[in-house]
This record gives sequence, C-alpha cells and structure tokens, in this order.
Amino acid sequence: MGERLFLHRHTLVHELPAETKILGALLFVIVVVATPIQNLLAYLGFFIILLILIRVTQLPYRTVFIRSLVEIPFVLFALLMPFFGTGAKVEFFGLELYEAGLWAGAGIVAKGTIGVITAIILSASTSARDILGGLEKLRVPAPLVSIATFMLRYLNVINDELGRMKIARESRGFEERGLKSWRILAQTVGALFIRSYERGERVYLAMLSRGFVGQMPKLSVEKKTNWVIALVLPGAALVVSLTTGVIL
Repeated sequence: MGERLFLHRHTLVHELPAETKILGALLFVIVVVATPIQNLLAYLGFFIILLILIRVTQLPYRTVFIRSLVEIPFVLFALLMPFFGTGAKVEFFGLELYEAGLWAGAGIVAKGTIGVITAIILSASTSARDILGGLEKLRVPAPLVSIATFMLRYLNVINDELGRMKIARESRGFEERGLKSWRILAQTVGALFIRSYERGERVYLAMLSRGFVGQMPKLSVEKKTNWVIALVLPGAALVVSLTTGVIL
C-alpha cells in the first residue's frame, strides 16, 4: 500500500536520503504552523515553495490534487467555523460571520493543505522502506518502527485478501444493490477480520521458527548524512515568514 504512493523519478529530491527529507518536511510544517494566518504574504510564499518542489520532483499536478482530496472533511469543518464564535462580526454577501471564526477556518484550510501537500511530496519521492529506514536513522523508538513496518506489510496482505473475496463474491453472482447488499458486505468484513487474525498468527509462528526475538532487522544502511540539506526547506520557509512579517 505504501509503495503505491511512490513515483519513481530521477530527480534531486528523489536522490536525497530519506532522513533528511523527513526532518526537513517536519521542520517546514512546524514553521508553517507557527506563522500566524494573518500573515497572508508568508502563506503565499509557502505555497510557491511547494509548487517549486512539485516541479522539481516532476510530480503530476493532477496526482497531487487527487491525493490532497483526503483533507475534504477538514475543509468542510473549517467552512462552518465562521458561523460560530464570539467577538466582532463582518458581513459577507448578506451573511454575518465572526471575524475570529473566519481567521480560524482560513488557518485550518491553509495549514492543513500545506501539511497534506508536504506529505504527498515526501511519500511520492521516498519509498515506504526508505521512510522506515529514515525513521531509524532519526532514532525513532524501535517498537514504533516495527509497528509501522508490520502495518505497511499487512495493509497489502489485507488488501489482496479483500480483492480475492470480491472476485469470489462476483463469481457467485453477487451484485451490490443498495441496502440489501449491506448484510453480505458486513459478513465479508467479519470474515476478513477472522482471516487476517488467523494469518497473523501463522506469520508470527513462522517468524519465531526463524529466530525472531522481538526486534526487526535494521532497514537503514549506515552512510554519512548531510544534515544541512534538511534545513534548506524549513530555512527558506523561516526566511519567508520573518521577512513578510517585517513588511506587514
């Protein structure tokens, strides 16, 4: 599942070590979140930086847009915020909206969009295995890395199992027809849970028979990392935030 997000390209961003990209993305998002939403020039600069990154990594704009639709529930929530709150009100097309709610909603949309696009660029330019290896280099606790490793592995297993069950249903003449199909789909989910649990038990026993002692093998290859590269993206964002703040 995680590898399907990766888009193979021969670009400078793709060639960077995973740990530098992870750290750079994290610091970039921190700078964005720390910047007041009232500094609109800064957010314009942040979006320009992301557009440059998308161009450098050769990602299709359509792919980035489709993947960013995951934030729609948060956008819908943000649209409701101007109708609730306290303090001064402003009139907009005959509607009385709270000014504080407008800024809060705009902050959720802007910061959420920047965070989602940053994650999209990271996942599209870094394979899932490299991300896990990068987390190891960043000294993330080993149990968390192991959990993430198993999660990525079993998402693919469960997805394949669900595909086989779908084919089996359709080969027996099953067609989804509204509410009448929900009982069958609910039974499918229950069967999928049981199969996944039983398969997990078998895999765990197989791992024990091969010498598993509770610790996964190292995923990252020990090599020198230039950590200064990780500061380029958040450094540019910090410069934009500070300079536009002075202008305003």
